[in-house]
Amino acid sequence: MSLNLNNVELRYTHHLGNPELRTQIASFYENFSWENIAVTTGAAESIFSIMASLTNKKDHIIVECPNYPSFWYIPQSLERSMDLFFLDFEENFKPNLEKLEDMIKPNTKLICLTHPNNPTGSVITQGELKEIIDMIEDRDIYLLMDETYRELTFDNPLPAAASLSSNVISVSTMSKVYGLPGIRVGWSASSEKTIIDGILKVREQTTICNSALNEYIALQILQKKDRHLKQINHRIRLNYEILKDWIKSQAYLELVPPKGSVTCFPRFDEPTEKLCRLLVEKYQTFTVPGYCFMMDSFFRLGFGGETEELKNGLEKLALAIEEMK
Repeated sequence: MSLNLNNVELRYTHHLGNPELRTQIASFYENFSWENIAVTTGAAESIFSIMASLTNKKDHIIVECPNYPSFWYIPQSLERSMDLFFLDFEENFKPNLEKLEDMIKPNTKLICLTHPNNPTGSVITQGELKEIIDMIEDRDIYLLMDETYRELTFDNPLPAAASLSSNVISVSTMSKVYGLPGIRVGWSASSEKTIIDGILKVREQTTICNSALNEYIALQILQKKDRHLKQINHRIRLNYEILKDWIKSQAYLELVPPKGSVTCFPRFDEPTEKLCRLLVEKYQTFTVPGYCFMMDSFFRLGFGGETEELKNGLEKLALAIEEMK
C-alpha cells in the first residue's frame, strides 16, 4: 500500500502514543477508550515497562514456558523472584491449571501467559481463560496476557482478555500478525489507570515516545485491519496445510498441532542445537533451537512467510534431518 507522509510531523510525539492510534487500538477492546492504551516500542517495551512498574524485588512472578524469552529475561534483569510454569508436550502444550494454582505464593504479583502460544501454537478455551481470571481475582494477582497471535487463531479467537477483568493487562504488537517488526510498534491495554501511568513513568526514563512515522504506518494498517487479516489468514491456512502434510513424512519428528499463530514446536529425538546449526551453516535455513526456550529436544518452526519460501525451507530441513541420521 502507498502512504502519504507529507503531513507527518517529525517531532516528539505523545508519550503514550498518538491519540488517534490509541483510539483505533482501543476499539479492539470492549468499553475501552484511548486512555486505556499505551503504545510502546514493540511488545517488548510493554513487557519491560509493566514488570518494572508493577512489581518490586519482594514480589513473585510466574512465567509460562516455552514463551517469548523476554518474559523470563526481563524479570531476571530486574532481580525479581520468578518461577517457570512449563507446558507439557504430553498434555498437548495446554496449561495445567491445577499446577499453575499450586505455584502461586503469598507474594505472587504477576502471572504471564501467551495464547496462541509462542512457539507451540497452543490455545486455551474461553472457559479456561475465565478459570484463570477467577484464580487471579481471588488472590489480587495480575495477569499479563500476550495476545500477539490472538487474531491468527484457527477457530474462533478468544475475547481480548483485558476487556474481561481489571486484573488483566493485554499486550500485542504489529510485528507478528501484520508482519511489520521494522516499525517497532506494540501496545498494552488495561482498564486500570495505574497500569497505564506506570508504563508512562518507565517510558519517560527510557524511550520517551515512539517514532511519528512508525505510528502513522501502524494507524493506516489498523484502520484497514479486517482486509489485511483476511489476506494474512488465507496464506497462513494454506501454509499450515503444507506443513501438516510434510510433518507426516518425517519419522524423527513429533508435533502437537498448533491451534493458532504462525509457529509450531516439533519434538526431535535428540537435542536440536546441532540440527539447527547444520540447517543454518549448510542450508542457509533458519529455525530456533529448543534451548532458547529451555526445552532442548524441540525447535521453533515458523510458517508465516511466503508459501514458496516455506516449501523450500521444509525441503532443506528434511535434508538436514536425513544427514544427521
